[in-house]
Amino acid sequence: MTWWSRLSLRGRLVLLGTSGLVVGLAIAGVAMATAMRYSFRGTLDRSADTTAGEIAALLQEGQTLPSPLPAPAGQVVQVLDQQHRVVAGDRNADLLVPLLHEDEIARARHGRITVPGDRALQPDPLRVTVRQVEDGRFVVVAVPLGDYNRSLELLRTSLWVTYPALVAILVAIAWRVVGQALAPVDRLSASAERITGAATDERLPVPPSSDEIQRLAVTLNHMLDRLATTRARQRSFIADAAHELRSPLASMRIQVEVAQKLGDWQAVGDDLLTDLDRLQRLVDDLLLLARADERDGRRVAREPVEMQSLLTNLAKRYPSVTVEPAGESLWVEGEQDALIRVVLNLVDNAVRHARSRVVLQAESQRQEVVVTVTDDGEGIPGPLRERVFDRFTRLDDGRARDAGGTGLGLAIVRELVRRHGGTVRLLDARPGVRAEVRLPRFVDSVM
Repeated sequence: MTWWSRLSLRGRLVLLGTSGLVVGLAIAGVAMATAMRYSFRGTLDRSADTTAGEIAALLQEGQTLPSPLPAPAGQVVQVLDQQHRVVAGDRNADLLVPLLHEDEIARARHGRITVPGDRALQPDPLRVTVRQVEDGRFVVVAVPLGDYNRSLELLRTSLWVTYPALVAILVAIAWRVVGQALAPVDRLSASAERITGAATDERLPVPPSSDEIQRLAVTLNHMLDRLATTRARQRSFIADAAHELRSPLASMRIQVEVAQKLGDWQAVGDDLLTDLDRLQRLVDDLLLLARADERDGRRVAREPVEMQSLLTNLAKRYPSVTVEPAGESLWVEGEQDALIRVVLNLVDNAVRHARSRVVLQAESQRQEVVVTVTDDGEGIPGPLRERVFDRFTRLDDGRARDAGGTGLGLAIVRELVRRHGGTVRLLDARPGVRAEVRLPRFVDSVM
């Protein structure tokens, strides 16, 4: 585990935020120091240029130079002839020894140079400007760098003192601001700790702001609602399954107890086999639904299945079932065994409740194959047609689940159809009910 991963979210956010500020402030400080340095130096150079220009103008006009030469306080001014001898100077200048050597004069003509201050009895270095007049004489103006250097030193000291203090203040402010921003997360965490796996209606607090944390709280509450629904569904499913399993087991126990007392095992054998068959169907249906729940969200194995042939083959098992011709091949893509189970469950349900006949039909509608199973029974009221797809649903009318069913057939149909990307619903057939299954059509087949 790295040091970064050991930091809290608050620490990481503060570190990321202040790092950018620290770098930005450092760049700004360097830029300001550089700008101030050039500004101070520019002020000195402009002052020297002004003095040199005034003295050079007097020389070019042929006027007699005053003695001493006029110069701002602190500057050192000399006028040198062509042989680099001092011919004039201000009150601070040495009138015998030139401020610059001959080679330095040549260099100073192309750019300002810095010389030691002791040449003019100054404690600070001198920044020297040289201007040559038309008659060959030179005007030398030296400006002391003491104030300039002290200003730069003061600026650097101020930056070194204020920069860490400013960074510390920014870190403290960022820590406080990020803490306040993450306070809703702490409240969400505390509330989540209180919400356990037990049944509860408590939900996470939703912040009033419209931000990511508010959307997270809403999403988590929706997840808790789905979990609560799933828990309720599981509890209901377990209770119903226990009840359904208890009924055949109780019947079998009574029959065995009667056979023990009467000694007539032959008469009880057929009834036991009937109850065992019912129990086996119920267990098989429960396992199928459990596997469907485990595979929820995963795609089924795909293979082309021709629905008209599938209906024709299944209808041969039932004398009262007929198949309407389609006139064309109708291909879907999915698991053939699962699609057979869908049609068989619908047909079994229809046969148990039909008066005389059941009709199977498959047809193409746009990009779907529509399979219908129609019976002429009593029908189901509209408000109850959706409920019959729930597991272990019992109805109060004539189409209530009889002894031949497990109460899971239509629930299995819906799960399998949903896994194939289709839909199933019950419609009024007058008389009876029409079960309609819509599946995506397989259009790439060349069969």
